[in-house]
Amino acid sequence: MFYEDVLRALAGAGCRFLIVGGVAVNLHGVPRMTADLDLLIDLEPVNVERTVSALLSLGYRGRAPVDPMKLANTAERESWVRDKGMKAFSFFHPSRPFQVVDLLVHAPIDFAVASNRALTLTAEGLELRLVSIEDLIHMKEFAGRAQDLADIRALRKLKEGEPG
Repeated sequence: MFYEDVLRALAGAGCRFLIVGGVAVNLHGVPRMTADLDLLIDLEPVNVERTVSALLSLGYRGRAPVDPMKLANTAERESWVRDKGMKAFSFFHPSRPFQVVDLLVHAPIDFAVASNRALTLTAEGLELRLVSIEDLIHMKEFAGRAQDLADIRALRKLKEGEPG
C-alpha cells in the first residue's frame, strides 16, 4: 500500500486525521491516478504537533520555507491562510520526491463534523478513516479544479449506483 509507512506512523502516534483527495476517491471505488496523500487533520495544536512530528520522523520535510511545527500555532496558520492563500501544508520526502503529503489547513468542512460521518476501512491490518462520499464531493466542489469536477461526476454515479 502506497504511503503505508505514513499511515502507520500517524496511527501509531495517535493522530486524528481523515484521508481525503484522490486517495479517498480511489478507496471509495473510483479508480484514478494520484500521487499525493491529502489529509484532513484535527487542527487542535497537540494533534498538529503529533502529526508533524510523525512526518518528520519518517524523513519528510515541509515544502514551505518555515518551521513546520509553526503549523500548530493557530494564529500563525490562520495568517498563512488569510495572507498567503494557503490551503494545504505540503511535506515531501527528499529521497522519494514523488511522495507528497498535504495537510489541509483550509477546508470547507470542520474536522469533527467530517469525522462523525467518516468511514473506516481495514487494509494490511491498518484501520483507515476516510471522509464520506458526501463530504468528499463537498470538498471537491470547494476546490473546483478540472480533476475535482471529474471526480465529483464519478462519485455521484457511484453514490447513485450507476456504472462508471
